[in-house]
Amino acid sequence: MNSNALDTHSLVWQFSAVTRAHREARNQHRATVVWLTGLPGSGKSTLARVAEERLHQAGYSTVLLDGDNLRHGLCSDLGFSIADRNENVRRTGEVAKLFLATGAVVLVALVSPIRAARDAIRQSLPNADFLEIYCQCELAVCKERDPKGHYALAESGRIANFTGVSAIYEEPLHPSLILDTGSEGLDESVARLVQFLLEHLRVHT
Repeated sequence: MNSNALDTHSLVWQFSAVTRAHREARNQHRATVVWLTGLPGSGKSTLARVAEERLHQAGYSTVLLDGDNLRHGLCSDLGFSIADRNENVRRTGEVAKLFLATGAVVLVALVSPIRAARDAIRQSLPNADFLEIYCQCELAVCKERDPKGHYALAESGRIANFTGVSAIYEEPLHPSLILDTGSEGLDESVARLVQFLLEHLRVHT
C-alpha cells in the first residue's frame, strides 16, 4: 500500500457557508439534474441545448453537461468499454452534483447506455433532484440521421463498441418523461420538455 495515499475515511466534506437553499432562494427556483439519455442520434444534445437556452431566457440558472464536451477533458482518458462508459457516467454525475449544489438546473446530455450506472446517479440524489428524460427514437431513424457519421463507421468496423451497433443500450424502466424524438419535431419535443421542467421547478419551489 502506498504510504502517501490518504485514507478516504479521513477526508471531511467542506460545506459552503452559502447553502443550496440560499442559492435557490436567490434564483427563485429549485435546482435539479435533468438527465437526457438515448441512442446516439436521438437528439439529446440538440434538445438539451435548446431547452437550456429557453430556460435561461426565462431567468433560470442553468448548466449544460454534454457527453462529447466532457470527453474532451474530464473524461478524455476513457474509452468505450462498459467499464469506461460507466466511469464516464459516474464522473458526469459527480460534476452534476457539484453544480446542483450551486442551485442550478443541470442538463446532462449523455448516451449513458447502462441502466445500473444511471440508477446509481439517481440513488445518490434525493428523488426530486434527478429527472431521467428518455429520448426515444427507433434505431433505424438514428442511423438515417447519423449526424456525425458514426453509425456508418461502426457498421464498417472502423468504430468499435458503438452503442446501437456493437454495444448495448438499456432503455429506462421508469423515466420521468419520454420524448418521442423519432416521430415528433424538435419544437414539439423542446416545448414538452420545457413545460415539464417548469412545472417541476414551480411545484417544488
